[in-house]
Amino acid sequence: MNKNYIYLTLLMLILSGGLFFLPDRDNTKYSNPEDLMWSIVQPTRFVSTDAIAKMIIENDPTLELIDVRAADEYGGFSLQNALNMPLDSIVSDNYQEYLGIDGMNTVFFSNDDIKADQAWVIAKRLGFDNVYVMKGGLNCWMSTIIKPLEPEETASSEAFELYSFRKGASIYFTGNNIESSSESKKTTLNITRKKKQSVAEGGC
Repeated sequence: MNKNYIYLTLLMLILSGGLFFLPDRDNTKYSNPEDLMWSIVQPTRFVSTDAIAKMIIENDPTLELIDVRAADEYGGFSLQNALNMPLDSIVSDNYQEYLGIDGMNTVFFSNDDIKADQAWVIAKRLGFDNVYVMKGGLNCWMSTIIKPLEPEETASSEAFELYSFRKGASIYFTGNNIESSSESKKTTLNITRKKKQSVAEGGC
């Protein structure tokens, strides 16, 4: 088994255990610890960068992206229309109004999986459903959507179809065409920040 996965699982177990000491408010809202432990090991809590890119491009009204990084990181770059909810603020009542909205699928993301996973555990422990983690975070977003690698000539047709989608998505998000990896010239990608909204600016 992958050592990183083992460490991540242990981290999630420790974090979820610590949540038992959260201040008592509406305990009926909290999820069952056994259900939480089961949910942690389910791959369905992850959403791929490809799926997120597709939903953004199609303006999926059920998608709610939440960037759990610090405000300064969010200000530097984030995904289109993402809200900023720093990890340490999720337990605040003022921020929880953005979770559990009927008909919405909330996807947490950070630079990698770690902070987003912690946010997911906290949200689930607090009793919120329809919460997910963008697999690989912004690091994976950059390597798959912004700068996708062209498959080897022997790759399957599915791999080329996926590359074609990623290439189109890269153009959509950056406004730049990307050169084939077989070409020697390199292109510098200029990432244009999309309009986004901070939760703190949303009136909470």
